[in-house]
Amino acid sequence: MITSAKSTIPEILRKQKDFFQTGQTKNVTFRLEQLKKLKDLVINHEKSIIQALKADLHKPEFETYATEIGVIKEINYAIKHLKTWAKPKKAAVPTDFFNYSAQIYPEPLGIILIISPWNYPFQLMISPLVGAIAAGNCTIIKPSELAPHTSNLLAEIISNAFPQEYITVVEGGVETSQQLLQEKFNHIFFTGGTSVGRIVMEAAAKHLTPVTLELGGKSPCIVDTDINIEHTARRIIWGKFINAGQTCIAPDYLLVNQKIKQDLITALQKTIKEFYGDEPASSPDYARIISPRHFARLAEFLKNGEIISGGDSNPEELYISPTLIDHVSLTDPVMQEEIFGPILPVLEYTDITEAIALINSQPKPLALYLFSQNKKLQAQILQETSSGGVCINDTVMQVGVSSLPFGGVGDSGIGSYHGKASFDTFSHYKSVLKNSFWLDLNWRYAPYKGKLSLLKLIIR
Repeated sequence: MITSAKSTIPEILRKQKDFFQTGQTKNVTFRLEQLKKLKDLVINHEKSIIQALKADLHKPEFETYATEIGVIKEINYAIKHLKTWAKPKKAAVPTDFFNYSAQIYPEPLGIILIISPWNYPFQLMISPLVGAIAAGNCTIIKPSELAPHTSNLLAEIISNAFPQEYITVVEGGVETSQQLLQEKFNHIFFTGGTSVGRIVMEAAAKHLTPVTLELGGKSPCIVDTDINIEHTARRIIWGKFINAGQTCIAPDYLLVNQKIKQDLITALQKTIKEFYGDEPASSPDYARIISPRHFARLAEFLKNGEIISGGDSNPEELYISPTLIDHVSLTDPVMQEEIFGPILPVLEYTDITEAIALINSQPKPLALYLFSQNKKLQAQILQETSSGGVCINDTVMQVGVSSLPFGGVGDSGIGSYHGKASFDTFSHYKSVLKNSFWLDLNWRYAPYKGKLSLLKLIIR
């Protein structure tokens, strides 16, 4: 275990609890200063961030800006709206409470634990941190050990920018995560797989700690006949193969209307070549798999169905080419768990009710995609399916809209964040009722004789 100042986890927690008790983090001006400092931190270390992500994931510079450094937009959004978010809000009172006033005060929860993943190791640490800072909390961050260059960079730049008693990074492997989860926090924010999410929730339950779980699942992508095939193919290929498919909201599999299946496949194959050339392994725009273990898991999926595009792999380079698979069975391993890699099964349907039934037979996904200009079909999908979020006629872009809460439902997650939702996640909304002294009606005081009829009138 390594921390930013070589302190033990209990020591860091004690320091953060003491600092939180000073009340300094509750000051809105202080919060704004810290958000601006966080923004400067990202801007001033752009080159180092690019290098770290290149080393961990072979991530193209464009993708680093779009999906990692682009978290600056989230910081800007919080800076712009924080004063409004932090203001107490008036609440209505019933007429029989005419001499009362009611307000709702947002207050920070206290000490937050953020456990971030390896696939977007910078953005998925900074983004929840924005909410924790905005809401007025202290934070301990545990980055993924599978992205060591980004983890080391984060530990260094966070420790240089913020005091340990306010925000600190704790590096390490599974053992470190286990040690952290033994402690009592005021909220735990976890991004990762469902199996580990269950472990986090179980540990949190021992302390009655609330959790936000940003998980994943098999996000379906329905493709109807009423589309622009070229645009559809480009948007699907981009959303699926950005970061080599290692995206929690990437389309996991396609459900294509049988009438256009072959036309779509042809368009998808053409688009892969347009994006990555004849040899994607040589493309500067294509990432790599994070580790040998994840590579081996994905390589097994290549044995399922019929490969109709790609299928190449190189274990030494952790490379798997953008791959399309046809004739896949629902019982194949590739359809039994989230793929989380550059492999896209293509399934077909003849009637939309088949596609809806298939989706509803599976755990609720983090995202659902629909390509169709048919507004009646759009309404039907929204009405008859359940998912963390929906994006129509595009993929992945919903994550970039700060005004849209982002999160899962069921097996794909608990809670949401981004924008105001992040502030809400890390805040407690304290209800406050105020009475005055100018009037004191005695209808509720003993003795009660002769007052019951009035009470019944008020209640009814």
